[in-house]
Amino acid sequence: MSTLNKGIEKVEVTLKWDPSPAGEPDNDLDLIAATYEADTPTDKPVYLVHFDSRSPDGTITLNRDSRTGQGFGSDEVMTLELERLAERYTRVVVGVVIQQSGGPKTFGEVPNTEVQIREGYTDLVRDDFASVAPSKSAVVAAFTRDADGEWRLQKGLRGFDADPNTFTALMGG
Repeated sequence: MSTLNKGIEKVEVTLKWDPSPAGEPDNDLDLIAATYEADTPTDKPVYLVHFDSRSPDGTITLNRDSRTGQGFGSDEVMTLELERLAERYTRVVVGVVIQQSGGPKTFGEVPNTEVQIREGYTDLVRDDFASVAPSKSAVVAAFTRDADGEWRLQKGLRGFDADPNTFTALMGG
């Protein structure tokens, strides 16, 4: 039996922040998407999409990657075409990490941060990371496939005191 309920099909995740002051290490934030299968929805992801990568099937793409936060508009942009993901994938978790190469840095130390998730012209999530200011990384949303095969959004910002490598192992839990 088919359903008249329409789930989320395609979203765009954008990330903004201000550059660091002159002479300071760069503020470098990164969007990360982790894809999970039905039998391991919280274990190690099947694959990650982050800087210099995309999903093997082209359904999740990082369209813009900034290492400094300089410029106008969004600094990082990722597109997730959830309706095109193979049925074996049932969960996609989206997170943000701060590169720690210049020394420890938290969201509270990066000015004017903002993450936004949109489907078409509709804002699904918009957050400034204030609630996770002492964190170095955060899960911003999770998308799960329901029993009808439709994608649903699980909102909720969760902060972690984890560097990029550690965060990718924790973000699905």
